Amino acid sequence: MTHAYIGLGSNIEPREDHLSAAIQLLGENKTITVDQQSAVYQTKPVGYTEQADFLNMVVQITTSLSALALLDACQSIEQELGRRRGIRFGPRTIDLDILWYDNQKIETERLTVPHSRMHERAFVLIPFSEIAPDVMIPGYDQCADTLAQSLPSEERQGVREWKNSPGRESEQ
Repeated sequence: MTHAYIGLGSNIEPREDHLSAAIQLLGENKTITVDQQSAVYQTKPVGYTEQADFLNMVVQITTSLSALALLDACQSIEQELGRRRGIRFGPRTIDLDILWYDNQKIETERLTVPHSRMHERAFVLIPFSEIAPDVMIPGYDQCADTLAQSLPSEERQGVREWKNSPGRESEQ
């Protein structure tokens, strides 16, 4: 069995329902076990900024799937939940990105792991480091928490724990 981390994001309402549905569908796959999930964070869009804020989180899974088969499973969930690929970095019902897979560095035409921009994205590193602070990120020779702490403070401050994060107490 292999450990992997998947980043989830949604900015089309009902955002929280899309995240929950994606986690449920991951867990319903007989080859995937959802082991842990981060809090949900609200973040400003990156790239194409003329859109609603995102809810982002990270889940840790255990799977018997290869990295490419896991990508297929994630894309199938995206399709089932109504994901339409149009504007790059544009609005989406759900986005599932394989961030880390069995401490491997993978570069194929379809998949790059660790995710190619995770080291510069607070909305990925903050929830990732919440559940896996000591996990080393291949190609960066640093753990998730160190990478998260090295981001500019204004980027870290733009990632706020969402007030309705399941199972979390929040003052927002």
